Amino acid sequence: MKLDILAFGAHPDDVELGCGGTIAKEVARGKKVGIIDLTRGELGTRGTAKTRDAEAKDAAKILGVSVRENLGFADGFFVNDKEHQLKVIKMIRKYQPEIVICNAIDDRHIDHGKGSKLVSDACFLSGLIKIKTDDDGVLQDRWRPKQVYHYIQWKSLNPDLAVDVSGFIDKKMESVLAYKTQFFNVDSKEPETPISSKNFTDSIIYRSRDLGRLIGVEHAEGFTTERYVAVDSLFDLK
Repeated sequence: MKLDILAFGAHPDDVELGCGGTIAKEVARGKKVGIIDLTRGELGTRGTAKTRDAEAKDAAKILGVSVRENLGFADGFFVNDKEHQLKVIKMIRKYQPEIVICNAIDDRHIDHGKGSKLVSDACFLSGLIKIKTDDDGVLQDRWRPKQVYHYIQWKSLNPDLAVDVSGFIDKKMESVLAYKTQFFNVDSKEPETPISSKNFTDSIIYRSRDLGRLIGVEHAEGFTTERYVAVDSLFDLK
């Protein structure tokens, strides 16, 4: 299956939080989108790897993505080395996305920056013909995405571009709140975490509103880029 967009997250829920609105919008436009989770989030304070698996499946259904896979890397301890790069390369070559979206380049959680660099490096290496990989014994063709974008997470990084997600913020929030063990629940008896407060859940909305305000729309999601974003005309810009 060839995808238009392949979104990577170090943990299940990273993609929903970082670019759930963008994914919902592109799916509604008929684009084929997939999600690859690097870990099962097994070190998370709340919930378990098993509950995160089920929540990720529910969130994928809400967003309408074509496929979701988990690479099973060690939460907190995966590294950017040849072994991990090759596993990511296999996913890139398997789905041949035009665009890859991945974690924030710098963030509070150590896995986010690591995951960002790992996926970015794999996107480059995936285009090298002398790196051989196979899928169920079938030699894969090399593939390099046209663009790699990084969503913004805990830290308020300055975006290089902003996507208008007005009309899709409710779908994004529905996908985020599919992770029932992770986010604000007045009845939860689990320990508090930085993302389990009502303030954090509210921040998803007010941050999208503030970025939307800056570009003249209701809601937006921001991304940083590795290459200049090219347009045919100045009139393509909002």
